[in-house]
Amino acid sequence: MIARPRLLSFVIALLLSVCWSLALARDASVDEATLTVFNRSIITFRSEFLGAKPAFRASRARMVIEEALNDGADLEIQVKPSPEGQLVMLGHRLAFVITSSDADPLLHENSESVAQRAAGNLQRAVEETRELRNPERMLKSAGKAVLASAVVLLLLWLIHRIRSKATTYLLRLASRKAASLRVGNTPLLDTHTLLSGLSQSLRILALGLAALLLYQWLSFVLSSFPYTRSWGERLNGYLLGIASEIMESIVGAIPDLGIAIAIFLLARLCISFAGQILHRLTLAQPDHPWLRTETVPTSRRLISIAIWLFALAMAYPYLPGAQTEAFKGLSVLLGLMLSLGASSIIGQGTAGLVLTYTGTLRVGEYVRIGEHEGTVVDMGLFTTRIRTGLGEELTLPNSMITSSVTKNYSRAVHGPGYIVDTVVTIGYDTPWRQVEAMLIEAARRTPGILVEPPPRVFQTALSDYYPEYRLVAQAVPTEPRPRAEVLSTLHANIQDVFNTHGVQIMSPHYMADPEDAKLVLTKDWYRTPAEPPEKS
Repeated sequence: MIARPRLLSFVIALLLSVCWSLALARDASVDEATLTVFNRSIITFRSEFLGAKPAFRASRARMVIEEALNDGADLEIQVKPSPEGQLVMLGHRLAFVITSSDADPLLHENSESVAQRAAGNLQRAVEETRELRNPERMLKSAGKAVLASAVVLLLLWLIHRIRSKATTYLLRLASRKAASLRVGNTPLLDTHTLLSGLSQSLRILALGLAALLLYQWLSFVLSSFPYTRSWGERLNGYLLGIASEIMESIVGAIPDLGIAIAIFLLARLCISFAGQILHRLTLAQPDHPWLRTETVPTSRRLISIAIWLFALAMAYPYLPGAQTEAFKGLSVLLGLMLSLGASSIIGQGTAGLVLTYTGTLRVGEYVRIGEHEGTVVDMGLFTTRIRTGLGEELTLPNSMITSSVTKNYSRAVHGPGYIVDTVVTIGYDTPWRQVEAMLIEAARRTPGILVEPPPRVFQTALSDYYPEYRLVAQAVPTEPRPRAEVLSTLHANIQDVFNTHGVQIMSPHYMADPEDAKLVLTKDWYRTPAEPPEKS
């Protein structure tokens, strides 16, 4: 209950302070008064003088100046110092007095410089009054305005004609060039859209030139007459001010832009130097543990990206507009988008780098990744493509490869080639020597399987009902037969060989224990095509 009265008192005090500040600002603005003579600002009074407010001082000075101008005498403007301030004399009359309080505190001026500037403005007002009262000079000004209007109309007509001619010529040229830019029978550019955009661009350019020309014409016409000359000068000053600001911005940005360009050129030089070093290391030590031939392009790309990012970070403060709020907001937006949407991309890229630098896969090797099997045809930063022997091409994400068991059939072979293997399960009543001999015979009959190194058979398991035989052989990758075709031919030959020797390929299972034991007698150990060892 105590906090509410305190809060209410604080709010009331804040409102009163705001109102008081607004009242002071209004009083300050009311206390200032600008002396204007013949549509030209002479001086701004900012303080009282001998009890007279700024508005009264401006009104009295205007009356004195107009009275002196109406006399038509030759008026000399002088500035005389006095203890009260700077006296601005118009002939023998005192036009006004400038005190030290009338100086603008933001410009750090004194009363003397303010008086000199006011005297110059008053001199111009006097000259423009005399010009207005001279019919001959007014006729010359009117003639100049009419002549300028005629020239502007002629220039506007020329701009229209030049735009029409340029549009016709450029449209014909662009249409001919666009028709010639083709890939096969497909044009690269849409002629209608290109011509429409070019026509609109020329129209906007012509309108811009016409608007600038009319702006200059208006400024010239207003400056030709005494009463409107100050308006024309303001128009010229506004345009020149914009042009000056643009030029100052361009000139001011040149040194920083030069530094940024120098940083980027130095980065380009470092990238070229690093590429040469990698090339020399590869030639000197092609089997270096951390730098192999297939990792050189990726290493060069990573080094280039790292150098460019470092160069961009160094050159960022020197880029034009880098310190503006719009540029900072755009940088924050891009960072937020990358942080929210690039997690999976970064994961895929990291997995690609792991595969590249660990040498898990190489282009041309025959591998099995999970349930997918084929020859590696391309390894990218985000995906890996393998081609199966069945006419399929699979694109696998690198993150899936790093998280799966990979079986490489090409890495463990002697020389070029890949491994071909298959598993059969035959009952215990068939001699294992005969099974091994038949499997090796089937491998020898299969085109593409090498004789050296010779095929081998391994008994990988002794299960309850049958032993497991695994045939392992090496095939030649240069043969125009994919592994799937070689494996299919091998299976067909295994069936033919087993059928020839009267052995059925079947994995026995029993519902009950058989009466006869499933044994191989000694005399049957070397059934054809098994060969007994030579007796010494």
